[in-house]
Amino acid sequence: MTTIYFSVTNDLVGDQRVHRIISTLAKAGAEVTLVGRELKNSKALDTREYNTHRMRLLFTGGFLFYACFNLRLFLFLLFRRKIDILVANDLDTLPANYLISRLRKIKLVYDSHEYFTEVPELIGRESVRKFWLNIENRILPHLTNAYTVSGPIAEVYKDKYKIDFKVIHNYPLRKKNPCVFKLPFDTGGDKLLIYQGAVNVGRGLELLIDAISGMDGVKLVIAGDGDILGTLEEKITRLKLGNKVFLLGKIPFDQLHGLTLLADAGVSLEEDLGLNYRYALPNKLFDYIQAGIPVLVSDLPEMKKVVEKYKIGMIAERRETNHIVDLLKTLLYDEGKRAVWNRSLEEAAKELCWENEEEKLMAIYRSAGFKGLRD
Repeated sequence: MTTIYFSVTNDLVGDQRVHRIISTLAKAGAEVTLVGRELKNSKALDTREYNTHRMRLLFTGGFLFYACFNLRLFLFLLFRRKIDILVANDLDTLPANYLISRLRKIKLVYDSHEYFTEVPELIGRESVRKFWLNIENRILPHLTNAYTVSGPIAEVYKDKYKIDFKVIHNYPLRKKNPCVFKLPFDTGGDKLLIYQGAVNVGRGLELLIDAISGMDGVKLVIAGDGDILGTLEEKITRLKLGNKVFLLGKIPFDQLHGLTLLADAGVSLEEDLGLNYRYALPNKLFDYIQAGIPVLVSDLPEMKKVVEKYKIGMIAERRETNHIVDLLKTLLYDEGKRAVWNRSLEEAAKELCWENEEEKLMAIYRSAGFKGLRD
């Protein structure tokens, strides 16, 4: 049996992409262990078909966190008796995995969830960005097995490092028996708008809250955690929107679809803050599609391409509050357009699902020369 160790810097609760990929490999006969970290507020993990290991660290952010994480990960992987494949998820887990792969002569796979050195958190922080670019420049040219989330990001890596990056999209599973999610508030018959995902800079959440503040009969749920959660809490309190905007925190992925099904529409309003967001194809867009709810997305090329191709919602051409309000009113209340979108969403959901990505994933592992995985 092939033994695979995956590494992430999150707490394993809400990482849908990694869970789907590991589940596919486990189904194919691999023994998989997922390694991450445990925070003070981390929720208990549900039962999974693979092993998990969470490390408690002294630091929760910044250089010391990444250094501590990679040191602990290096030592953890160094003393595992049997590892056939290492999988580094994103650049922040790559140093330890790369060193172990060289030291123990183990195959290494790299899954880039985003264009890491172009994330908004690094824009304007040149010294920090140069640090990660240095790691990227030193390691990526030596990789032979790598994939990422969208075609344009793959092309950037191919051009820069002359290695063959494949694409595995963030498509969710076709949902058959979702769990029942109980909202912690009464909708009172209002329309329900959802944002799910990271609560970080550049996600358009402040703009969305401003728009909601001027709309009657609409409530917004934000399901996720991140760096600007405190800023949003202050904004909601200042604008007295406690009965209209609800911060639910990070929702385990086995419960998230049940929540999404309750919404009337979903939003993904990332700003064009570097190539990472410009070429983004986030989980949430495809989660909304599987839930059958129309979407409002930014005028960014990859998300726009999906919405226009499948005719499943609207595109925000301007980042102005009044413009967003007008679009949301159409998205939520235009029954004629909603009927068209609903039909289109049914067709899109059949195509943009994980079941159609699984064979591509297995092909990557087979072409890399890995043995012992049952198809």
